[in-house]
Amino acid sequence: MPAYMFQFTYSAEAWAALVRKPQDQTAAVDGIAKAVGGHLISLFYHMGDYDGTAIIEAPDDAAANAAVMATVASGAIRSSKTTRLYSSKELVEILGKAGKTPYRAPGKS
Repeated sequence: MPAYMFQFTYSAEAWAALVRKPQDQTAAVDGIAKAVGGHLISLFYHMGDYDGTAIIEAPDDAAANAAVMATVASGAIRSSKTTRLYSSKELVEILGKAGKTPYRAPGKS
């Protein structure tokens, strides 16, 4: 199943709610992933441009996108970025296909 990295920044309202009533969001994020046929691999919070990162597996891009849209539509997320992740095995397959591609850069013979 494809893996996806969902980086997110909570809205001020979401942070206020979490400060008022601290709670682990792992089950909620896993529930969203399961609703689209996937599951949560990991959930981390951090400093920097985003507040947290969820790594999920989902059946396909449409399912992963549906999970992201549902989360953002809730109003709890101010900004987000989703990245499709590839395993080492998938990368080897991709590299094999790339090596068979006859493209030559302009100016190269």
